[in-house]
Amino acid sequence: MTARVLDGNAVARAIREEVAPGVAAFTATAGRPPGLGIVLVGDDPASHVYVRNKIRAGMEAGMFVDLQQLPATATLDDVLGAWAGLGYYSRARNLHACARAVVERHGGRFPPDEAALRTLPGIGAYTAAAITAIAFGRRAVVVDGNVERIITRYHTIDTPPPAARAAIRAAADRLTPRHRPGDFAQAMMDLGATICTPRSPACPRCPLAEGCAGRLSGDPARWPVKARKPAKPERRGLAFVVHDATGRLLARTRAEKGLLGGMTEVPGSAWADAPPPDPETVAPLVARWRSCGGITHVFTHFRLELTVMTAVVPAGTFPPDGMRWLDPDAVAGAALPNVMRKVLARATG
Repeated sequence: MTARVLDGNAVARAIREEVAPGVAAFTATAGRPPGLGIVLVGDDPASHVYVRNKIRAGMEAGMFVDLQQLPATATLDDVLGAWAGLGYYSRARNLHACARAVVERHGGRFPPDEAALRTLPGIGAYTAAAITAIAFGRRAVVVDGNVERIITRYHTIDTPPPAARAAIRAAADRLTPRHRPGDFAQAMMDLGATICTPRSPACPRCPLAEGCAGRLSGDPARWPVKARKPAKPERRGLAFVVHDATGRLLARTRAEKGLLGGMTEVPGSAWADAPPPDPETVAPLVARWRSCGGITHVFTHFRLELTVMTAVVPAGTFPPDGMRWLDPDAVAGAALPNVMRKVLARATG
């Protein structure tokens, strides 16, 4: 048996009838339409509670009051500090840059045009479409991982994303209605998150089950087809944890562009695929260095192993160029990424 061709109006009606009422009820309960900030900040469910708590703390401190005030009330360091621990730090940098751009170019209001949205820092095709449909109620084709999974299963597309992305978007375009496109987009995403899940999809509950080729195959979880992932390369390096006699920590700020851009770190060697250099040749200060073991941290594209070196230097020691001392009570609130917090835990453990 094969799947029938999806009829956009019929699917839109089924989605709205089966899934969208829950979205509408949630919106009514909240008392306001979905916020731009929720669409913009990110869509990782594991981070939602943590993000909400971080933003609440920032608001209590006078930051993140609203889009217009964000650039004036919060520096990039403030935003990175509030974001510390979440990962994907480019989102925090883009959030700050986007707020500045909206204030400077658009008078503090997001443009309701999808093309104009894509010119803003950090806003790609998915986010621009989501803002257009959900926040402004204008038709836009919203395709996230959930929508990709629904489309590839319905049509049993055997090409792995992202190679199949154009075909998936074209299929999603045929489905997207002009009426209530925001509800439709959220309902499709909720359908993928709660029914057409990555594992053990609940096909009997799905409003699209009748014509779904994935369901008819008997093994819908086969789709989307996953591309074979290459092994992550490994990099190695040294991390130097230096305290002075008063307990201050030697730190520096990474370059604004690139991995962990603008974040705070302890000094260290370059991260390379070769064994780390002799600590004495790259240490930030002359001191009696002691190795206290290593840590491992997995980034998206590589695996990092750092050997942690520690030392204590006299009070009054001047920091090297580009570095600074952090008072003990400032370390907890510093914009330290998880890899650096692992380093400090190893050094003090």
